Amino acid sequence: MDGFVNTDSRAINWSRALKQDLKKGRRIAFDAGNIVPSLYRPFHKQWLYFDRRLNEMVYRMPRIFPHAEAKNRVIQVSGTGAGAGFSALMTDAVPNFDTIEKGQCFPLYLYEQAGPEGGLLSGGETETGHDLTRREAIADAGLAPFRAAYPGRDIGKEDLFYYIYGLLHAPDYRTRFGNNLAKALPRIPPVKRFEDFAAFRDAGRALGDLHVNFGSVEPFAVTFREGDHRLITEARTDPVAFYRVRKMKFGGKGREKDRTTVIYNEHIVITDIPPEAWDYIVNGRPALEWVMQRQAVKTDKASGIVNDANDFANETMGDPRYPLDLFRRVITVSLETVKIVNTLPPLDID
Repeated sequence: MDGFVNTDSRAINWSRALKQDLKKGRRIAFDAGNIVPSLYRPFHKQWLYFDRRLNEMVYRMPRIFPHAEAKNRVIQVSGTGAGAGFSALMTDAVPNFDTIEKGQCFPLYLYEQAGPEGGLLSGGETETGHDLTRREAIADAGLAPFRAAYPGRDIGKEDLFYYIYGLLHAPDYRTRFGNNLAKALPRIPPVKRFEDFAAFRDAGRALGDLHVNFGSVEPFAVTFREGDHRLITEARTDPVAFYRVRKMKFGGKGREKDRTTVIYNEHIVITDIPPEAWDYIVNGRPALEWVMQRQAVKTDKASGIVNDANDFANETMGDPRYPLDLFRRVITVSLETVKIVNTLPPLDID
């Protein structure tokens, strides 16, 4: 087989399963409906052609995001053996396996083929235009211990979902169970007081909304050094060229990094970045550094494909300022995340 196919990685990556499909004469046809938004790295979305025949090891992801319009949220946590430390990040798009290192995903909903009236898979919320039933992913058995812990309180599965997200961000939780989190998936205990449960739940919901909607939060009001009047005129006449980013760099000289300053491009320097904006760490590095890494122009060595953040900004977002404003938005996300985490109650469990 290897002697028959074209193994040039600039043409196609021949996986074991794809070679088996070729042996069996199976044809694969392009389907525009398989183009879906994906969270490739923290706070970086890009397009994904999502097809079980071409994406290996999809696990249960087709039940979580079965099509481009499917509404869902997932909590992705670090998998066992992750070297970057424990992280959790919520998204509403298909995540990459290493958006969070060796990531494991826990969804709010699961989608299944709709069953007949009164059948095993009936009774859920049926989607219009899709023969699917959406149901809550948390099992009744998972909710039961929390209802038992707070008798007389109306706790639903969505409440528990956001409680989990809040708890996973608690410094007390990460410190107390740090050794366990390095070797196994998180275990979720009920806190003693319902008031603390409510605090973790509300914080988890606020964090989830912030992290899922990072592309629409208010950009932080930094200071710009934009050059002379000629450059400002250029921004108005040719914004695509003016806002084009190749690689953001820290200010400072030599190895001395000035994190209050980021050189966006030859025209724009971002200044007065709050130092605490770098305190929000996700998947081993500050969230802002993920933006700096991904909002750039890079060429993949194996395939020769050029990953250009400016193409996504201009063609998908319709805004050449998108990389610049994304950086400012993630400053807001980082500051608000740190603020919410600092208000979490102490971890009080049996």
